[in-house]
Amino acid sequence: MVSNIKKIGVFTSGGDSPGMNAAIRSVVRTCAYLKVDCVGIYRGYQGMIEGDFKPMDARSVNNIINKGGTILKSARCKEFRTKEGRKKAYEQLKSEGIDAFVVIGGDGSFTGAMIFNQEFNFPVIGIPGTIDNDIFGTTFTLGFDTALNTIVEAIDKIRDTASSHNRLFFVEVMGRDVGHLALNAGVGAGAEEILIPEENLGRERLLESLKRSKRSGKSSSIVIVAEGDKTGKNIFELKDYVEENFPDYDVRVSVLGHMQRGGAPSCYDRVFASRMGVRAVEALLEGKTNLMVGTIANELILTPIDIAIKGHTKIDKELIRVSDIMTI
Repeated sequence: MVSNIKKIGVFTSGGDSPGMNAAIRSVVRTCAYLKVDCVGIYRGYQGMIEGDFKPMDARSVNNIINKGGTILKSARCKEFRTKEGRKKAYEQLKSEGIDAFVVIGGDGSFTGAMIFNQEFNFPVIGIPGTIDNDIFGTTFTLGFDTALNTIVEAIDKIRDTASSHNRLFFVEVMGRDVGHLALNAGVGAGAEEILIPEENLGRERLLESLKRSKRSGKSSSIVIVAEGDKTGKNIFELKDYVEENFPDYDVRVSVLGHMQRGGAPSCYDRVFASRMGVRAVEALLEGKTNLMVGTIANELILTPIDIAIKGHTKIDKELIRVSDIMTI
């Protein structure tokens, strides 16, 4: 280790995702192992501006690896978007003796960290925590695996009632700009159709798919819809359209909403968070900054934060092909 960093701050920002607590735990315990002080920053950038800090040691993160949400809380902060707000945050950090920080969050959180680094030459490392899996430079983001398991479990239960009543269910999952959750959950749960922002399949294809399912003997169907899909203005308009053109089905809508973000993290996300937390602290102590920890082919890599923000994740075309084959 070559850095003169003596105290590292850690915080969570933006929407919560399962595994954030495991990442906090990893950062704190890695600091303790390497004999570096660690400070928890509560409520993200808002808490940074207000000086809402608390020293953390290895014992302060006992029994949190299995908990969803974030013990450090999270908040949106309009003030941090101003130069004056960021200057307040910098003064609070220096007053506390914090030399660098690890931010656990998504692209908005990373954008704030990148600007802060540019303005004050303050060392920052990011850990991608978002269930949407929409950060470039990593195959998976923290919380994605857990959210998938939550969605599939919910769809399995919905399918029970769909089969019992010969119903068509539209199930909306998160994914405003990308369809990773919808596509993977749809294949995993055996959905008859999957609607995602990257592939505008159109209403006619949806109707034809439903007719084909009916002809093949299926008495019920599950259609997974990413919230950002443009097939209809919203999932309820899509329901009305199908009812008008395909009255044979009793159509229902289920919006899974924020339940997708909650719950205990999966084993994968706990291990993933632990690995990234260790690497984030080590990177800071190696003198690295303005980078995000991610994983490609199960190997941890560091990607410049600006590239992580500006890059676009690509939907898995092979998985789309698999989905088409499975819905025969």
